[in-house]
Amino acid sequence: MPRSALLKFPITILGACLGILSMSFNPNSTNSEATSVSSTAPTPRTRVVREPQRAVYDRGVVNQILDEAFLCHVGFVVDGQPFVIPTSYGRAGDVLYIHGSVASRMLRNLDQGIPVCITVTLLDGLVLARSVFNHSMNYRSVVILGTATLVADPAEKLAALRALAEHIIPGRWDDARQPSEKELKVTSVLRVPITEFSAKVRTGPPIDDKEDYSFPTWAGVIPLEMTVGAAICDEGCEQDMPAYLMNYARKRKP
Repeated sequence: MPRSALLKFPITILGACLGILSMSFNPNSTNSEATSVSSTAPTPRTRVVREPQRAVYDRGVVNQILDEAFLCHVGFVVDGQPFVIPTSYGRAGDVLYIHGSVASRMLRNLDQGIPVCITVTLLDGLVLARSVFNHSMNYRSVVILGTATLVADPAEKLAALRALAEHIIPGRWDDARQPSEKELKVTSVLRVPITEFSAKVRTGPPIDDKEDYSFPTWAGVIPLEMTVGAAICDEGCEQDMPAYLMNYARKRKP
């Protein structure tokens, strides 16, 4: 890859996205079932009700989805008004960290300890069936329920911000200027334990009604994958691109 290649993320139609850590898939299954190898019991709130055969309660699978995605959506209610805010995040063990300005509506309210629902989704393919009704998508998603609390300890706050930066581009934290005291004062970090969670996964081909298999139209899967495009160097930058950027990729690890 040339030094100028990096950090442009179009969604393109590429090779099939198959296999998930600690999971076993049968691509010929008629229900696109995902079976986790090591499961933990869901709570009544996180048990998947619709399409329960796609449910995954394995922490390793959940962590892999969280580590591959960039954004989460944080849902909460203030004075009866629901809000859902997209934001970046970082994971450290069994804890998810989110951050933002101390003046933001989300962080002003979440640091009071109100319940949150955090979701993350990866889109792996468009599933084209013979009937419009049976069209679908191949995806991997996670739902986390819990209570966000403010990170007050300075050492944990700095470690959380590092986790956020390294989640997006590993190696960047040590290669960039560290946060100043002024920047730390205007930034809040919240901690959400990953203790009540579930994942939902769909893989495989379309599932048509028996009478539709003879309908004369194309059916199958169009895989989608996030790819790295050509980087655009800042006009005032005189540094060569470091190796951790030249080799950057956002793909599922085997």
